[in-house]
Amino acid sequence: MRPFIAPSLLSADFARLGEAAKLAEEAGADLIHVDIMDGHFVPSLSFGPQLIASLKKILKIPVWAHLMVEKPDNFIFQFYEAGTDWLSIHLEASQHIHREIIQIKELKIKAGLALNPGTPIHFMIDILKDLDFVLLMTVDPGWGGQTLIESTRNKIRLLKNWIKGQNLEIPVAIDGGVTVDNMADLIKDGVDIFVAGATIFGHEDPAAVIRQMKEIALGGGTL
Repeated sequence: MRPFIAPSLLSADFARLGEAAKLAEEAGADLIHVDIMDGHFVPSLSFGPQLIASLKKILKIPVWAHLMVEKPDNFIFQFYEAGTDWLSIHLEASQHIHREIIQIKELKIKAGLALNPGTPIHFMIDILKDLDFVLLMTVDPGWGGQTLIESTRNKIRLLKNWIKGQNLEIPVAIDGGVTVDNMADLIKDGVDIFVAGATIFGHEDPAAVIRQMKEIALGGGTL
């Protein structure tokens, strides 16, 4: 299966989020990515479960909530009730990561673990087999429009080889600095899911960018 494209609403016009999400779906997006920021784990504030519930009323594709919050266990059930399909939490934000990942899976939501650029992948050694996907931050989290940190590409390759070496089938997602110019190389590195915000919604024709990214995805890479 080709790599997935997950447009991030953090870079869309906040006054027209529903329109932006619907446009992305109609252009061929595979997921809609929503960054949930609490002003503590990251400096910014963004959305809550109400946005997820509203998006679920108008979208057919899955909605992915990325919790960039302290104490994510306080929020998991709220986002489940809102209709979240995919949920990622940060390894750096919890002291009980295994319990929280299992809680998400028991709610029949796809459970993902996110790692900041400076967090070594071996920190997830005891939880990897329980994950539905891994999200590697390729920029420091908190705001959109940043340039991909080149050193994270080696991290992608290491993680992909580690997953294959354990005979697991866990998609690797990245978030931050994705462009149409670096996608092909990132697919070769092993990326299965691309979260992209500014590249898509910062363009005058977001739908055209999504279609171009889909064409690149069809050129290689598998889930």
